[in-house]
Amino acid sequence: MKIAILPGDGIGTEIMAEAVKVLRVLDLKFETETAPVGGAAYETAGHPLPESTLALAKAADAVLFGAVGDWKYDKLERALRPEQAILGLRKHLGLFANFRPAICYEQLTHASSLKPELVAGLDILIIRELTGDIYFGQPRGRRTAVDGHFPGAEEGFDTMRYSRPEIERIAHVAFQAARKRSKRLTSVDKANVLETSQLWKDVMTQVHAQYPDVELDHMYVDNAAMQLVKAPKKFDVVVTGNMFGDILSDEAAMLTGSIGMLPSASLDKHNKGLYEPSHGSAPDIAGKGIANPLATILSAAMMLKFSLNQPEAAARIEAAVQSVLAQGLRTADIWSEGTRKVSTREMGDAVVAAITKTITG
Repeated sequence: MKIAILPGDGIGTEIMAEAVKVLRVLDLKFETETAPVGGAAYETAGHPLPESTLALAKAADAVLFGAVGDWKYDKLERALRPEQAILGLRKHLGLFANFRPAICYEQLTHASSLKPELVAGLDILIIRELTGDIYFGQPRGRRTAVDGHFPGAEEGFDTMRYSRPEIERIAHVAFQAARKRSKRLTSVDKANVLETSQLWKDVMTQVHAQYPDVELDHMYVDNAAMQLVKAPKKFDVVVTGNMFGDILSDEAAMLTGSIGMLPSASLDKHNKGLYEPSHGSAPDIAGKGIANPLATILSAAMMLKFSLNQPEAAARIEAAVQSVLAQGLRTADIWSEGTRKVSTREMGDAVVAAITKTITG
C-alpha cells in the first residue's frame, strides 16, 4: 500500500504529523511519500498543485490530505491560490463522491451549539457530489453587462450545470450507502427555482426505482438547512449537489460540537480516495500546538476502511478516539470545565497509547 501524504498549509503539517503517527503504530505494511501542496507548493514550485505532487497522488493507493490556504495568498490570481489544489485533485483523480459523517460523540453533546437532547446520538452521513455544479461549470468570469438591471456595469457570472450521468452515479452511491444504514435517503435540491435541481430531482426519482427497499424523500435546500438545526436526528443519509453539500456539511459539523472532529472521504468509482479533515488550514492558530488532530486521524481511519481494505485497523482508530474522549482529554476547540486541555501532540500521543493498549491487550 502506498499513501501520498499532502500536509499543505497552516495547521496542516501539525495535524498530519499526528495522523501519520497513529497509522504507524498499527503495524500495517505500507509506504508513505510526502509532497507539497497548496500555498507550500506555490512557494517552492510556483503552483499550488505541481505536476510532481499530482503524479504522486495518481500513483498512490490513497491520498491523506491536511489543509490548504492562507490569507497572504488572497491577492494571487485565482488559478494560483492554494484552494485550487484541492479542486484540481478532485478533478484529475475523478473524485466525485464526498462522504462527510457528522457524529456527535456522547462525551461532546455539551459542546454542540444545540441542546443536548437534540444532538445526543446524532449520526448523519452527508454525500456530496464533488466534481460538477457551479464550482466547475463553464462559462464563468467577469464582464461588462449588456442587459439585466444594470447594463454597462461590471458583473460576475458562474454556470450551475449537471448532466444526467453525473447525477446517476452519485445517486447510486447514495442509495447503496443508505442500504448499509437505516435505508433512508434524503435528496436535497432547489427544484422549485433551478432547472439544474429539477433534473437532479427527476434523476434521483428514476434511480430510486432500482432501490425499492430504500425510502427516498426530497427536500429543498433552505428547508434542509432549517431542519438540520431544528430536528437533526430525523436525517440519516443526505445526498446533494456540490454547492449545497459544501454548505450543509459545514452546518452539520457544528451540531457535533466542533468541525475539528469531522473527517471526510472523496472517492472515485473504484473507491480510491482522498481523505481530509472537514476544517480548513486555520493560519491564525498554526504553530501554536492547539489544533485538534482528531478529524485528520479519523480521516485516516476512513482511508483504511474505504480504500485500503483494512476495516479492523480503522475500527481500532475509531475506538481509540472514543477512549481518549472518555478519558476527558480535549483540545481547545472542544474543551469545557471538568475536562483536561491538551495540545495537538498530546492528543495524538493519547490516541497512539489507546491503540497500543488494544494491540498488546
